Amino acid sequence: MSISRKGFLHLGAIGAASLAAPRLARAADPIKVGALFPLSGGAAVQGQHVCEAIGIAAGMVNDAGGVMGRKVEVIRRDDESTPAVGVSRANELIGEGVAVIIEGWNSPVTLAIQTVIARAGVLDITAISKADQILTGGGNPLAIRLNSSNAQDGQVIADHLKANGAKRIAFLTQNDAYGNGAQASIENMLKAIGHAYEKVGEERFPFTQVDFRVALTSIRGSNADAVVAINANEGSGLPALIRQARQMRLRGELVTAVGTVAPSVISVAGEAANGIVGADIYFPKVEPFASNPVNQDFVRRGEEKINYTPDKFMALGAASLQVWAMAANELKTLDREKLGTHIRNGSFKGTVFGDVSFKDGQLGSSHHLFTVKDGRIEVRA
Repeated sequence: MSISRKGFLHLGAIGAASLAAPRLARAADPIKVGALFPLSGGAAVQGQHVCEAIGIAAGMVNDAGGVMGRKVEVIRRDDESTPAVGVSRANELIGEGVAVIIEGWNSPVTLAIQTVIARAGVLDITAISKADQILTGGGNPLAIRLNSSNAQDGQVIADHLKANGAKRIAFLTQNDAYGNGAQASIENMLKAIGHAYEKVGEERFPFTQVDFRVALTSIRGSNADAVVAINANEGSGLPALIRQARQMRLRGELVTAVGTVAPSVISVAGEAANGIVGADIYFPKVEPFASNPVNQDFVRRGEEKINYTPDKFMALGAASLQVWAMAANELKTLDREKLGTHIRNGSFKGTVFGDVSFKDGQLGSSHHLFTVKDGRIEVRA
């Protein structure tokens, strides 16, 4: 059967349209975002909350038009607070075709997965892990972190210890990159500000530890003016440490590492949490956050979805996605190199933290000291 030129051109147009259709469909597909946090084990509740927050932020972005007109879809994976598992789950997300991975509860996990994600050509944003090596270790030349660093935190705690006249200081420290780095930062800052002190006790423990009675017995005998507890296991380890310290009538002020006391920690620790001192960079219903309309929307959505007022960890997860989405919309690209370079020294308006700026990959932060009273965080003026 012969086909006229007109018919041939008509069939050609149909064929071209059929070939173009899959491309159009793919262009309309959601952009996948990976969320890699502990969803089981001691930090499961906090990790689940952070993933919920990233999902809430994705909903906010989608309601505003998405990223380059496409919806954002969040894919979760459980790193089990274990570096080897984190590497495996990161590879799974890479295989899913994610445009960015938002990760980072435990510094050892973040340090293990950085190179893997970078080599795959996927943008990696660390929401929470604090070890200074995350930005300086070279595992990811485009490293980005939103949570305050150990160096930033050390200054706050050192200033407080000096202001309170603590001369005899003891440390209870998580024995990993995060904990050891945090203690070193505090001690370095104490020296830098010229505060003479004696380290009268030092006990180190693994992330999974929940029984601190032997370590606390040693610390109690040191007659410390202040005991600095550096424990990132907010789900079980830190509440247990706080309760056991009170039960053993630990002497001296109990000072927690920056950013480790979420409302969930206070809820589990109960009355034992009253009187502890800490510091943080976000409080959902305290200025300047309380009057921020983006934060108000985020807090409202969080309370409606999971019946929980978002904490600092959730805010960091949400802001990570917001910053990435803003950068992608501004540059009209998902390219890792372009977005990473832009974010690392960029400024962004209208996040849950308000208007924010990065320098060499680190988000600028403002710290506020607080105490726990009657089961609630009270920010110091």
